[in-house]
Amino acid sequence: MAMTMNGEVQLPASREVVWSKLNDPEVLKACIPGCEELEKTSDHEFRATAKMKVGPVSARFKGRVTLSDFDPPNSYKISGEGEGGVAGFAKGGATVALKDSDGGTLLTYEVEAQIGGKLAQLGQRLINGAAKKLGDDFFAKFADAVKAGS
Repeated sequence: MAMTMNGEVQLPASREVVWSKLNDPEVLKACIPGCEELEKTSDHEFRATAKMKVGPVSARFKGRVTLSDFDPPNSYKISGEGEGGVAGFAKGGATVALKDSDGGTLLTYEVEAQIGGKLAQLGQRLINGAAKKLGDDFFAKFADAVKAGS
């Protein structure tokens, strides 16, 4: 099952501050819902473990995250894939762009993802709702982290 999402978030900090937070593993770990581990394995790669619950399906996903297409402090692409055992798999990517706006930074994102296994059997509406909630939770926590650090 494939899905796409996009959105934007106004953040009260300069592009440089937001860029720095987007590249800080501790900030990302604190903001990713269910993240138990986010370990940097190279300059642009991480190993991740996250526990997720979507409807009746709960699983611990283990996978990797790669950052690419760098244009500091304007944009990058984040890609990842994870295995959740019998719950299934998830893989996808997001393009994140930053631009000056209203005395702060406007972060825009476009996400494409694919899921399979038991998760895909839950249905498009449930999956899309869960994905939107995860995204909203991440960006709410990320906005708090930016405010605290600016």
